Amino acid sequence: MSASDSAQLQLDNQLCFKLYAASRAVIRAYKPMLDALGLTYPQYLVMLVLWQWQDQAPVQPTLKALGQRLQLDSGTLTPLLKRLEQMGLVLRRRSASDEREVHLALSEAGQGLRAQVLPLKAQLLCQFADQELLEMEGLRRNLDQLLARLNG
Repeated sequence: MSASDSAQLQLDNQLCFKLYAASRAVIRAYKPMLDALGLTYPQYLVMLVLWQWQDQAPVQPTLKALGQRLQLDSGTLTPLLKRLEQMGLVLRRRSASDEREVHLALSEAGQGLRAQVLPLKAQLLCQFADQELLEMEGLRRNLDQLLARLNG
């Protein structure tokens, strides 16, 4: 094996590892905020989508649409939504025309939780300088492009 081949297999040269490690670090950084809200990171992602839908709902705010938006299957989402429903944050309703279709909505408590997130999120971001925030925005755009190519 050549030195070039060997370098390609080193852990620190793997984009997939860097993305994995960065994802875990971000989730760790969010943990204190999410603990204060009583949410796990995947539950938080669900709530972000439902809050967005509150402002601009898709034609069908369904489990299927949520799965497409989060790139998760129903087997992963169903327990998350069940727990959020037990917490009184989300409402799930079967469609009258097709019982396989589950419609989603925020409860009053779920809507109210949104206001609690903004100050916590601001605390999380205040540890970064403006230049770092601009760099993160560029990174987000690059990751959007990567995801588009990989899902393309």
